[in-house]
Amino acid sequence: MRALTWQGKREVSVETVLDPVLREPTDIVIEVTSTAICGSDLHLYEVLGPFMDKGDILGHEPMGVVVEAGAESGCRVGDRVVIPFGIACGRCWMCERGLTSQCETTQVRDYGSGAALLGYSRLYGSVPGGQAEYLRVPHADFGAVKVGAELPDHRYLFLSDVIPTAWQAVEYADVGEGDTLAVYGLGPIGQMAARIGVHLGAEVFGIDPVVERRAMAARHGIRVFDFDDDTHDRIREATAGRGPDAVVDAVGMEAHGSPLGKAAHQAVSLLPDAIGRKMMETGGLDRLSALHSSIDLVRRGGTVSLAGVYGGQASPMPLLTLFDKQIQLRMGQCNVHRWTQRLLPLVEDPADPLGTEDLVTHRLPLSAAPEAYEAFQKKSDGCIKVVLDPTS
Repeated sequence: MRALTWQGKREVSVETVLDPVLREPTDIVIEVTSTAICGSDLHLYEVLGPFMDKGDILGHEPMGVVVEAGAESGCRVGDRVVIPFGIACGRCWMCERGLTSQCETTQVRDYGSGAALLGYSRLYGSVPGGQAEYLRVPHADFGAVKVGAELPDHRYLFLSDVIPTAWQAVEYADVGEGDTLAVYGLGPIGQMAARIGVHLGAEVFGIDPVVERRAMAARHGIRVFDFDDDTHDRIREATAGRGPDAVVDAVGMEAHGSPLGKAAHQAVSLLPDAIGRKMMETGGLDRLSALHSSIDLVRRGGTVSLAGVYGGQASPMPLLTLFDKQIQLRMGQCNVHRWTQRLLPLVEDPADPLGTEDLVTHRLPLSAAPEAYEAFQKKSDGCIKVVLDPTS
């Protein structure tokens, strides 16, 4: 089969690799009909190279049709399924409590990490990903989400990651009718988090330096702001001088405006892998401008919810400010399976309340994936969300 593989920093290529096969009776193999590029994939492309191996298959936002089904998978050949990015058993102590991202069956204990993830480095199990023609899905008896045949892929695809990750971020922010919410970063997760805030009745402010992202958010009732010197003052003026009740940081470790963090990322990428891994496991390598800005903006007694990925172990934090402002800080890898059944009716609703029809800016064949990664990273050509079609 053909699959997108990691070859080095900012270097990915479509190669011919071995077809996946069933290994366990709970496995399925799907023919991938749509698979998206996630902002988290850019961390592999740019920062997390020390944890990657040449030839790793990327991608963790896939859906498709079952072509092989294990006897205990609960699926049949021909089923149309969405595959959550986290791999969970559904039966362990953590899964029973809704913490599927901490599944004790698939935890990657060699690195002290949570549940294994599709296509996401040694840190999360080096499981082959879904930017490929075919994908083996472990623990499909619990993980595979069966969907109908009537709606197009893009109405369902984002149940794999974007929508549940954004939903959890807003749930953790604890906002609803009449509350105020700011979202830092209007990439795919930020777009959806902002829309979910509006859907739940909050007044939402979206902050992003990219004009196309602001324009997309504005179409969905979000008040948008560039990342200017007076942005916080303007949002405070709109919130009785206090700041919003909650802020979602949907940016993460590669935030703009963090020159020291950027320099650290560049330095680590030049080190031998073993040394680079040790630096990332022990060092403060995150670019923290979005997180620190979120802490500054949120009102006293408010909540900061982290949806963006951070990877440093010793990143400096303004603990005096956090304590003095009595800020709640919530975060974590998304427990996708916890939210799926609540979200499925929303993506199937004819009114499309979360705007799934207005998120994909580029749909391209798998062969165009290297160029798509570059455009997504550079935010060129109005690129906000890319979906790859391995069947074309």
